[in-house]
Amino acid sequence: MLTIHHMTKRFEGAPQPALDAIEAELHPGRITGLVGPDGAGKTTLMRIMAGLLVPTEGHVTFDDWDTVRDTQALHAVIGYMPQRFGLYEDLSVIENLRLYADLRNVTGPERGHTFERLLAFTGLTPFQKRLARQLSGGMKQKLGLACAMVKKPRLLLLDEPSVGVDPISRRELWRMVREMLDENTTIVWSTAYLDEAEQCDHVLLLSEGHLLFNGKPENLTNRMDGRVVQLRGVPESNRRRLLADILEHPEIRDGVVQGASLRLVLAESAEFPDPATLGGGPRAEVVSVAPRFEDAFIDLLGGGPGGRSALAGETSIRPESDRPIVEARGLTKRFGTFTAVEDNSFAIRRGEIFGLLGPNGAGKSTTFKMMCGLLKPTSGQGFVAGLHLGRAAAQARARLGYMAQKFSLYGDLTVRQNLLFFSGVYGLRGGDQAKAVAAMVDVFDLQPFLGRSAADLPLGFKQRLALACAAMHQPDVLFLDEPTSGVDPITRREFWNHINGLVEKGVTVLVTTHFMDEAEYCDRIGLIYRGRKIAEGSPDHLKADTRTPANPDPTLEDAFIALIEQSEERENGML
Repeated sequence: MLTIHHMTKRFEGAPQPALDAIEAELHPGRITGLVGPDGAGKTTLMRIMAGLLVPTEGHVTFDDWDTVRDTQALHAVIGYMPQRFGLYEDLSVIENLRLYADLRNVTGPERGHTFERLLAFTGLTPFQKRLARQLSGGMKQKLGLACAMVKKPRLLLLDEPSVGVDPISRRELWRMVREMLDENTTIVWSTAYLDEAEQCDHVLLLSEGHLLFNGKPENLTNRMDGRVVQLRGVPESNRRRLLADILEHPEIRDGVVQGASLRLVLAESAEFPDPATLGGGPRAEVVSVAPRFEDAFIDLLGGGPGGRSALAGETSIRPESDRPIVEARGLTKRFGTFTAVEDNSFAIRRGEIFGLLGPNGAGKSTTFKMMCGLLKPTSGQGFVAGLHLGRAAAQARARLGYMAQKFSLYGDLTVRQNLLFFSGVYGLRGGDQAKAVAAMVDVFDLQPFLGRSAADLPLGFKQRLALACAAMHQPDVLFLDEPTSGVDPITRREFWNHINGLVEKGVTVLVTTHFMDEAEYCDRIGLIYRGRKIAEGSPDHLKADTRTPANPDPTLEDAFIALIEQSEERENGML
């Protein structure tokens, strides 16, 4: 048993405690989920559990060991996988395992058996000699998990192990962790994915250092019975604008786009307004649906952020056009003998959200870089706003904004310096530049951080700064490569408020994401696997294509996995 007793952690100069009087007990044989918004204190709590930080007040014990007094003994029975990839990227898979085995004093015959078991368990046997930096996101996380388990831990601490990992790899991670769980093992899993919290046996929900909920996830979810509805029959061309309007009503606590429908959470004891009065159209109908843990999470934190976007308010309306604003024609990229993208084609209309989905390593980021003019295709052509990326790359880049998968701003520059630098790169000068920077500071609440180095920002504000730098010159096209990876659901809703608002002004968005509920916002989705596009259509269309008698109402994640499995079966000659 891990016991947290009246534990408080303060950091010097911080206005309030990072953790405030936390009380909890974590039992063996369970996976305990640690959830909460950015800055809630999840990583701080996990580091205290691991004996890497010292509580200011109170104490944490595992069995009879105190995390401060008995650190050495505790470390002998702990496996810890940090939030950021903590292995050595210049070492191969097997070299990382050898290093961790040396540190854990795993020697003799046990060493060979352990390596064989872990490599088979994680599916990394064929990749033993591959450098860690060359692994896909999912494979990196599996390697991190393997290294944490070189010596079977009694306490396994996993700090957001599935961030940036595709749905297939996430399911594999969960399978592996479930398989290793036994009555002598306590597992703590910190996560930004609230569908994962539903899979945990127990949940601790933190906000601003306070413990708001401590119990089984279904006990929190059940509080929302009768308060979640789906608004169906809404005109697809109107659903984003309608959601923004509906979220202004006091009866509505939260809402998201779900394909052609809207999923809405009602305030306690509230009744849903007449759809006709909301502008839902004559075919709109309200259907009660089962609540999810995420509904209860948002409600407990006071509801979502509303539906309006201050960023969209700063953006000019784009003229309508029947021509594609973004187009890829047979894009192919080879690195030596390896084909990263093969014959990829798509066309995106003005004011449309196009989602590029696929597993880690499928070729999404490579496609993005070619469409931004940052990477020259081996063959094929890309066009942005009618400009050929091979012949007018500089002019095309001036018409687009790009938010990279990894935080790509300058960590050694302050927030203000990054805003000034990128506004200058995009051609803003003088009064126009000052006005754009001031607007981004206001829209994204960056004022308290202007003098802070970008590298030191909380993750949510890093992403806000990256979006501000990509959008401040009011581009016609936004390329967003996993823009909300690792951020909490409320921050994700803020981002999608901005995206939806910009699209209503005629901005075109190409986006990748591993959050399948986010992909529901897309007008169309292109699913790529092993470099090739294997399916294209609206979220509802893809779900309908994978409907079966065994699963008559598939989720988009179900569709994602089914389409990839079908592609593999076709390649293997089974279909």
